[in-house]
Amino acid sequence: MPLSWSDVRDRAVTFVKEHSADGSENAQSQLFWRDFLHVFDVPVGRVGSYEHHVRVVRRDQVRDKHGRIDLFWPGKLLVEMKSAGAPLERAFLQAQAYFDNLPKRDLPVHILVCNFQEFWLFNMETGGNWRFRLKDFPDRIKHFAFILGYEVPRERPEIEANIKAAQQMGRLFKALEAAGYAVSRDGHDLRVLMVRLLFCLFADDTGIFQPSGTFREWVDSVESASQLGRLLNELFETLNTPEHQRPQARRDDYAPFRYINGKLFEETLRTPAFDEKARELLLDACAINWGQISPAIFGSLFQSIKEKEDRRDLGEHYTSEENILKLIKPLFLDGLWAEFEKIRRQKNRLFEFQKKLRSLTFLDPACGCGNFLVIAYRELRRLELEVLRASQAIGQQYLEVGALSQVNVDQFFGIEIEEFPAQIAQVAMWLTDHQMNRLLTEEFGKYFDRLPLKSTPHIHHGNALRVDWAGVLPAASCSFVVGNPPFVGAKFMADAQRDDIRHVFTGIDNAGLLDFVAAWYVKAARYMRSWNEADAMALPKNEKAPIRPQPRTAFVATNSITQGEQVGVLWTWLLAQGMHIHFAHRTFKWHNEARGKAAVHCVIIGFGLEDVDNKTIFEYDDIAGEPHAVAVRNINPYLVDGPDVVLPRRSQPICDVPGIGIGNKPIDGGNYLFSIDERDAFIQTEPQAAKWFRRWLGADEFLNGYERWCLWLGDCEPAELRAMPEVLKRVRAVKRFREASKSLPTQKLASTPTRFHVENMPQSRYLVIPEVSSERRSYIPFGFEEPATLCSNLVKIAPDATLFHFGILSSTMHNAWVRLTCGRLKSDYRYSKDIVYNNFPWAEALLNSAVNNSTEKQPSIETKRTREAIETAASEVLQTRAKHPESSLADLYDPLTMPPDLRKAHQKLDAAVDKAYELSGGKKTYKTDAERVAFLFELYQRLTSLLPSDGIVSKLKRKTGIRAG
Repeated sequence: MPLSWSDVRDRAVTFVKEHSADGSENAQSQLFWRDFLHVFDVPVGRVGSYEHHVRVVRRDQVRDKHGRIDLFWPGKLLVEMKSAGAPLERAFLQAQAYFDNLPKRDLPVHILVCNFQEFWLFNMETGGNWRFRLKDFPDRIKHFAFILGYEVPRERPEIEANIKAAQQMGRLFKALEAAGYAVSRDGHDLRVLMVRLLFCLFADDTGIFQPSGTFREWVDSVESASQLGRLLNELFETLNTPEHQRPQARRDDYAPFRYINGKLFEETLRTPAFDEKARELLLDACAINWGQISPAIFGSLFQSIKEKEDRRDLGEHYTSEENILKLIKPLFLDGLWAEFEKIRRQKNRLFEFQKKLRSLTFLDPACGCGNFLVIAYRELRRLELEVLRASQAIGQQYLEVGALSQVNVDQFFGIEIEEFPAQIAQVAMWLTDHQMNRLLTEEFGKYFDRLPLKSTPHIHHGNALRVDWAGVLPAASCSFVVGNPPFVGAKFMADAQRDDIRHVFTGIDNAGLLDFVAAWYVKAARYMRSWNEADAMALPKNEKAPIRPQPRTAFVATNSITQGEQVGVLWTWLLAQGMHIHFAHRTFKWHNEARGKAAVHCVIIGFGLEDVDNKTIFEYDDIAGEPHAVAVRNINPYLVDGPDVVLPRRSQPICDVPGIGIGNKPIDGGNYLFSIDERDAFIQTEPQAAKWFRRWLGADEFLNGYERWCLWLGDCEPAELRAMPEVLKRVRAVKRFREASKSLPTQKLASTPTRFHVENMPQSRYLVIPEVSSERRSYIPFGFEEPATLCSNLVKIAPDATLFHFGILSSTMHNAWVRLTCGRLKSDYRYSKDIVYNNFPWAEALLNSAVNNSTEKQPSIETKRTREAIETAASEVLQTRAKHPESSLADLYDPLTMPPDLRKAHQKLDAAVDKAYELSGGKKTYKTDAERVAFLFELYQRLTSLLPSDGIVSKLKRKTGIRAG
């Protein structure tokens, strides 16, 4: 059993008394260091050696030199000793020379130089150094915490050691796989072996195995790689056997390896197939300081040893601690800390609060390697530690350290579809428990751990979309549901995943539009609705008081479920189930600790059946930056402070404005489309075709300013057409292309090969709206075109639009609406007619008439002036663009290259448009897009209340009882 700090200090005092008179380097050195390590109950023979030979190569010397390190503990400590009173500068330079010539994996973290009366200790990783006299050693023992495995992990959003360890274990996994060990039981034995090795590596540096470094020395002592697999199985069997039940022959050899239990080493594995490469890789892994690694690494580890394609299929995006805290803090942690601060000086209430912490339960139904559970458990233990400190500060005395901590791993539940990460999740929880027990030990002085393992995290290996969550943890027993479900787009799911969501989405209209992650939101809603008071009251007595409140959920998701058509499908159903959004992180970039970092735009949504008074939206000025919290009245499905409305697909605008539609859709196999050079070459061969060419404009051509041309033959007389043989070749090619299609409507089009599938050719100037536009732009570029130009189906067009309409659509007000409600193509805006345009609430005071009201209203002078101001400002935007003829719209609207005069013109337009909305009840100024959209939703609700009930609206009202527009 490891020593407590008080025991170590008592031994240090004895050490100082016994060695105060030492002075000879040669005569006393080994005895001095033997007794020094005995202070920490570490026998030299098990961790290192005296007079370790090292070959020293220096650039300034012709010959190599050979040296001997006075005491060497590979990976941990290098000691250089000098006689009493000798200067230590030279000793450190000598130790540094030894350090520079050691094998990389043996490099020690610490160098210690000493002359019997003075110590210099250096941390080679952090640069820290300490100098003190022998008499001060008892007060400096915590500088040597690494000997007992008490190094506290460094906390950063990403830890370099985590990545290094993940990659190293990935290499070991691949080596064992290449040696054929993965063949056994579909790789099961290899996965179990890796989990066990992870535990042993961590145990070796954190005080579970004593002394620290025991496992490394044991691996290094195995004479050949061929023996290692058999001896590892023997070690695993020993770890699964209580000390008093072990065979006598093994008791001494395996004395440092404690009984673990927890069923981690229970299963008998086929003998691992180690070759020399795999053995070396394991030793390299042993050389990593696992005491500095967060158990949340294991998600990254698992990702690093899988193929990229597999990760795409499963939708895995492993999570940094920073992002996990974004979810768990507003879900429960901030509230618990606030509650603690109110009672921290009240002894009885502290006791009750600790009982409350013990009663909380957590379910992650897509737990992967346990990152969310690990961090949630760690933070709960940290809070409990503060409770214990507060109790001690007001006079509470603790006799048994083991009785202090009540929070345990058995409060945590998970579901994971794959076996290996499910095993890692369980082990990661145990390792986190051990880390927190070490903190408790350091705080209260007596050693405490929970070995052999008795309490177990409940990690269920199964498909969360098929498993009944209540069978893993009844809703009446659950406090919080958390997690980062898989990210797979609706169009990219595998067949098995489609089968899973069909099972989940039963009864939800148009569910085929939903991404994979939406299934967890639906399952969570059904799970929370299964809670009832009778079940909560029927809990066992130790869980009974008070009645457990309804569980709350917070999940990460791609931002697609809060944009475009998916909102109408998913949130219409969720709101109908009585769900309320409690907090939300609006779109941000999802960072993780995995190799290759998946770049995903995500949201975090916390929701539940109960409504709450204090709701918070976390805004991001830069999606890669830090959020700031905004208190709001309500959070709607678009994650803005507005009413719970869901935008349905509409065939007509809600306001009296021009309709929009797609351009032309040829379905021609490319036979009618030409670049400039192709057009000129064709005309040279077929001169009569020149008059049938029309400029062709899609979103790319419109934004980037390059020309394409289309051969439009719909108005060509048969006789003229027959006189152009090259043109006829194109017509025949189109006919054949359509006939070969698997689509019956396309096959029918083959009978009219000179016509397009969709034809939309205005006879006067019209407005062009690109369907896809970069998310980087503050304004989506719209523009007018003449009838001679044909547009493709990749843009929307508004034939009857005026400068006024162009001005409103080009404003920040409309662009804010687009950013919050449109769908996305990757991260780019995807402008839609039915969701974005037809639901947009225009400034009704400036329209010619009220919505669906045939009675014309005479506009006021102020209204007329405001409309004229918008038209004037819109015209100035177009005129300013024309001043830059060499620049494309993409150039003009790039945030880095947008000309100052164009930006100023848009700001003037924004002021005029904001004034128009002020006349409709809006603010004079808006700080954020979210403020604008919050007002637009209020205006939307007001406008749609004037609409007659059509079939869609009536159906939604009947089904959900909420306003759907």
